[in-house]
Amino acid sequence: MTDLPSARRLLRHGAWEGAAAARVLLDYDARFLRRKRLETEDGRGFLVDLPETVSLGEGDAFELEDGSLVEIGAAPEEVLVVTGALTRAAWHIGNRHTPCQIEADRLLIKRDHVLEGMLRGLGLTVAEAVEPFTPEGGAYGHGRTMGHDHGPEAGHSHGEGHSHPHVHVHVSRKVEEDDITPDVDPG
Repeated sequence: MTDLPSARRLLRHGAWEGAAAARVLLDYDARFLRRKRLETEDGRGFLVDLPETVSLGEGDAFELEDGSLVEIGAAPEEVLVVTGALTRAAWHIGNRHTPCQIEADRLLIKRDHVLEGMLRGLGLTVAEAVEPFTPEGGAYGHGRTMGHDHGPEAGHSHGEGHSHPHVHVHVSRKVEEDDITPDVDPG
């Protein structure tokens, strides 16, 4: 048994008010957790023990047993800052299911030499930086984008007798809408 204060409840940004008693800075990978010992900026340890693994967002807060709050912040980490033809860059980054922070005049991704080379090869400007990284959460969940499978088990079921196929379209050139022939997973 530990004598550390425990946080068993997460409050999403906007769902809590007032000042937090402390703040914890976590990089993108560390903001995906269920149970872990963490330390606040001022050195106080506490144990996160949530019912399930969750993606934590900047401005969310852990509620400790005594009711006090520990605000979650995005820690600075190594990123690539992409500028130039952002629509094209975003397509290539998204096509690789890479987490991406989208801003009006730039994109941020985690530092990756392979993606850096690809983006430079596409004529984009890429600079290394150390900044907080808060990528888009994706269409199906808070805070994370998850890859998908094209294998024979790619279809899924929602229970007895209910399932549906998934359609994945891949293009490597500009095509017209009626030119697309989707691959259909038999689901």
